[in-house]
Amino acid sequence: MVVLAGRAGASVLPRAVNLVRTLGPWAAVGFIVLYAGATVAWVPASLLTLAAGATFGLLRGTAYTLVGATLGATLAFLISRHVARGWVVSRIGRSVRFRAVDTAVASEGFKIVFLLRLSPAFPFSAMNYALGLTPVRLRDYVVASLLGMAPASFLYNYAGFTAGQVAMGGSAGAPRGVGHYVLLGGGLAATVAVTAWVTRIARRALRDATGPDPHGPGDEGPPDDGRDPRPPDRREAGGVRVGDDSA
Repeated sequence: MVVLAGRAGASVLPRAVNLVRTLGPWAAVGFIVLYAGATVAWVPASLLTLAAGATFGLLRGTAYTLVGATLGATLAFLISRHVARGWVVSRIGRSVRFRAVDTAVASEGFKIVFLLRLSPAFPFSAMNYALGLTPVRLRDYVVASLLGMAPASFLYNYAGFTAGQVAMGGSAGAPRGVGHYVLLGGGLAATVAVTAWVTRIARRALRDATGPDPHGPGDEGPPDDGRDPRPPDRREAGGVRVGDDSA
């Protein structure tokens, strides 16, 4: 149901963004609520992140994006842990990749969540729900998510901000010189390079923590044979351990 809502929601995002822009002083609140709802509904939010930079500017756009994404990720985490656990287990719980993450989170929760947020190898929406099955503490999840999402949020906002500045340059009353666009393009290129470098570091650290994926990216491994490779004290009925939901 959540996935179907996400697919339907993706088609209405442009209209929702245009509506938010008409809210005047409430636009920031409307954007944060929209972003959080899109995150819970499994809607790819990259368009919203780009729109934030174009609408609110680089710094405010990044701030609003991080607040909305963190709020939505936290809601999805709590839904997975307390409301829709069985559904999440049926979709994610027996994944070979998830088992490796689950084991690593048990020993280094904050670090692993932070690295997962830095690495694009793990889908953002799916990981919000998957981490609700792990024992990571709520406050560690929230803080690590906020910090780990910052580089990508800044990058996408910079791209949206740059696109907005270019569009303004072609409008009356907003002349821009060549140097302005050179600085914008150079800043965007530098941001992409730094983000890519941080991502590579995060991927290596995750491999060290969870072990290499023998099936390659995106492959969840062979069909489950009913045997859980984790130690007995790390299991529960259904193949996934009950997380510690203490804050």
